[in-house]
Amino acid sequence: MIAGTATAVSGKVAARQAGAAAPPPAAAPAEPVAAAPTGLTDEALGQLKKLAELRSAGVLTEEEFAIQKARILN
Repeated sequence: MIAGTATAVSGKVAARQAGAAAPPPAAAPAEPVAAAPTGLTDEALGQLKKLAELRSAGVLTEEEFAIQKARILN
């Protein structure tokens, strides 16, 4: 999984440096958010949904997503 992420990121960087538009990333399924776990506020839930959307759109990398998700959940 790490190698795949590294390959995807390096491909995007190379495409940006070459001035070509990188093809859109394969749509990763958004993490389903069922019932809000105990202690998770509506605000935190909204932030997690927004992060998932940004990750799916290719704005955030998996690593950036994981860091921000951990920040919200802690």
